Amino acid sequence: MNIFLQKAEINLLSLFLLAFLLVLCPRGLLADELRVAVASNFYSTIKVIAEHFELKTVSSSGQQHKVILIPGSSGKHYAQIINGAPFDIFFSADTERARLLEQEGKVDSGTRFTYALGKLVLWSPIDNYVDLQGKVLSKKDFRYLAIANPKLAPYGKSAEEVLKSLKIWASLKGRLVRGENIAQTFQFVSSGNAKLGFVAYSQIRTPDHTTGGSFWEVPQSIYRPIEQQAVLLKDSALAREFLSFVKSDESLSIIYESGYGLP
Repeated sequence: MNIFLQKAEINLLSLFLLAFLLVLCPRGLLADELRVAVASNFYSTIKVIAEHFELKTVSSSGQQHKVILIPGSSGKHYAQIINGAPFDIFFSADTERARLLEQEGKVDSGTRFTYALGKLVLWSPIDNYVDLQGKVLSKKDFRYLAIANPKLAPYGKSAEEVLKSLKIWASLKGRLVRGENIAQTFQFVSSGNAKLGFVAYSQIRTPDHTTGGSFWEVPQSIYRPIEQQAVLLKDSALAREFLSFVKSDESLSIIYESGYGLP
């Protein structure tokens, strides 16, 4: 009986010590985590990149590193970072927010870089509805045209530039539905709430499949290039390792196959 009691006491002591260590030990000794704010259009792509990274790297304790992705509009992420949000890295959908954060001293100096060149498309889930020249916009046989909010999302700003270049911005303003970000804009169209909309090419083309329907790849001569930049917000060996991995040939291949141009 005493032997059993002694074993039980040892087991309880072991559990107590383990719980004590879990509470007191820094999380970094168990497994390192990165909190990455990412523009909605790039979320599915960076998710694949992060999965590859996690499989290739481990912490000093032998556990896999964890990349926590927080998708959203670049404008909202920018405001959150200014107000102290605890992100380690920010992947913006433009250069403006990354540049402003750098000017305001919110980023680690010299880390801003272009990771992808975004492409804008006019897309509808209806086959043969959108023609290859985008003339469907002038026909106006649709009730709603979805775009991302130009004040928050770079792809929305580009959509506004396209409509103004085509001189139909004023005539279509009453038909516009604005998504908070490009992910919500895509949802408006894919759900049928809008017959067509301006979305990111990367949303209808992935390494695994191409979304159905019809689309017009907007000529980049009628909107400013969507140069997407990243910045390091909180310096660490893991953050720098992840950014190096994003620049690797393996990651660049994933980015290209996801419908982006390469810097």
